[in-house]
Amino acid sequence: MNRWIVLFFITLSSAAVAQTGYKIEFQVKGWKDTTAYLGSYYGEQTRLNDTARVNNAGYFYFDNVKTLPQGVYFIVLNKSKIFDFVVGANQRFKIETSSNDFAMATVKGDPDNTLFFDNLQNNILRGKEADPYIAILRDSTLTEEQKKEAREKFTKISDQVKAYQQQLMDKNPATMTARLLKTTLAIEIPAAPKKADGTIDSTFQLRYYRQHFFDNFDLADDALIRLPRPAYQEKIKEYLEKLYAPVPDTIMKAIDGLVEKAKKNPETYKYLVWSCMFMYQNPEVMGLDEVFVRLYDKYFATGAMDYWIAASMKKSVKEYADKLRTSLVGKTGSNLIMQDLSLQPKSMYDIKNKYTILWIYDPECGHCKEETPKLVEFYNKNRTKFDVQVYSVASDTSLQKMRTFIKTMKMESFVNVNGPRSYMPQHYSKLYYSESTPSIYILDRDHKIIAKKLPIKQLEDFFTRHEKFVQSRKTGVQKSTKLTP
Repeated sequence: MNRWIVLFFITLSSAAVAQTGYKIEFQVKGWKDTTAYLGSYYGEQTRLNDTARVNNAGYFYFDNVKTLPQGVYFIVLNKSKIFDFVVGANQRFKIETSSNDFAMATVKGDPDNTLFFDNLQNNILRGKEADPYIAILRDSTLTEEQKKEAREKFTKISDQVKAYQQQLMDKNPATMTARLLKTTLAIEIPAAPKKADGTIDSTFQLRYYRQHFFDNFDLADDALIRLPRPAYQEKIKEYLEKLYAPVPDTIMKAIDGLVEKAKKNPETYKYLVWSCMFMYQNPEVMGLDEVFVRLYDKYFATGAMDYWIAASMKKSVKEYADKLRTSLVGKTGSNLIMQDLSLQPKSMYDIKNKYTILWIYDPECGHCKEETPKLVEFYNKNRTKFDVQVYSVASDTSLQKMRTFIKTMKMESFVNVNGPRSYMPQHYSKLYYSESTPSIYILDRDHKIIAKKLPIKQLEDFFTRHEKFVQSRKTGVQKSTKLTP
């Protein structure tokens, strides 16, 4: 046979084996003459990927010349999610099941989904076995001794489930089912060893946990973004919030380490960075919005994310980062010079007290009317104790509204100014992010921002703790100086 003909048949045969795209068939007993949808997970969101018409025999299929991203998918009927299945490397298979019990499915042509449904069915059987023991364990009228046998039997069943799943993962590590199950495995932390001096290494377990936290979770596997739970986001959040101090430098170093693990895959690279941006856009811990700014500077301003982000979105992210960066905790706050009710300029930097509270309000804002009396009460009680003054900025140009608000709230002891009547080249909101009112910032004698966004009810506690912190630092410096030869 001519060698070119041989090569032609070899090429044709290879093409037939390595089919691209997907064709996923379903036969659901009890369904007929309706429309089904193919859905997928993506972090906290769900998406619809394809649609199919179900015939009178309950048969339907989805197909496309493009391959589906791997992950967990589901069938939607009448706007309700019906059942899950996995999409792995093989994307041409058939699932047969019944509307009476979707878990009892049979799979043709895909070992991955066979494993998925076998595991699901095993969980159901073991769950039924465990139900009576769970009922005993939840019975508050029984003593621990009476629950002992039930606990032992429940533990035995639980161990059987774990052993079944571990065997599945060991034998089929590349399957989507195994990768899904692996994400649920806990990291076993060994006991802390002793140091050379015989004492226990108290930091060992934390260091070990940090180092092995992602042993069972591949940050470069984008299929893990497409799980029924937003496991990828949850994993990152747990790692950053539980294993690291809430300090911008520390958090950024930790994030950079995660990026190194994820960046080999463009999909996980963008997802991880964007998830971190979202986490620190409006963080619960004061001062961590600096992480958002740093992430923008490192991964967006440099163009590293240009391969996926739209220009309009990048512009919005930049604008928000620039609003935040002028008033970050730890930075020196800009001076404000505005007119008071007598149309005289009042500079915030002219305040010589130990602390300045910058209070930005709208005279017609309902929340401002609720919070300002609390600030006045705090001020009257603690102005001498903490040596504090309030620089109060009205956001409305109306002096009459400002005058009425000051009188009603009894704010005469504050330094009261009108925000729009400014001597500054920039609007105050460009210097102190304050798109919602009221907004609060606390500056020390050197005009450094030491706090912001604090509820008024926490002010006294904040100043008390801050004073102790400052005093402890002074004491530490003094002791250090004395010990210096």
